[in-house]
Amino acid sequence: MKVINYISVLAISLFTLVSCQDEVLVKPSAMLRLDYPTPQYDVLNSTCPYTFLVNQNTKIELKQNCGLNINYPQMKATLYLTYRDVRNNNLDSLLQDAQKLAYDHTIKANSIPEQPFVNPEKQVYGMFYMINGNAASQTQFYVTDSINHFLTGALYFDAKPNFDSIYPAVVYLREDIRRIMETVSWK
Repeated sequence: MKVINYISVLAISLFTLVSCQDEVLVKPSAMLRLDYPTPQYDVLNSTCPYTFLVNQNTKIELKQNCGLNINYPQMKATLYLTYRDVRNNNLDSLLQDAQKLAYDHTIKANSIPEQPFVNPEKQVYGMFYMINGNAASQTQFYVTDSINHFLTGALYFDAKPNFDSIYPAVVYLREDIRRIMETVSWK
């Protein structure tokens, strides 16, 4: 009789131990979620020979010769704009310099897709470079009217380039840069 009681107690104990364990749940892979404010745009008013819409979440720093630094403090990034006059048939050299600056990043870049930009109504023509990979600059562009004005821009982060980590900010800023290109007007 004692053997049956021991077996009964052992069976009940074993059943209790096995049935009371928590179910193992496999957690799905997580991705960091970075939310940036919905951009609101204002017209950039300056004495420079160009204007465009700029994100309100930026800090503008006017440099010499109508260059601008557009700082994005939340993302620790800066868009450096350089303005040049087109004169004495220097358009070819300005275009070559802009293309060279973008393609200097091929050493670290995985790819550099180009997107041409054409707005004949405003006389704005340009190229948008998406530099993918661990390059120093993630986006570059230029716009010109081919006669008087030439504006280039390069995006840099204040951190060691790690494309996977900064990708959400890159996507947000690329849209901002596209907005700049789309709204450029010459004075």
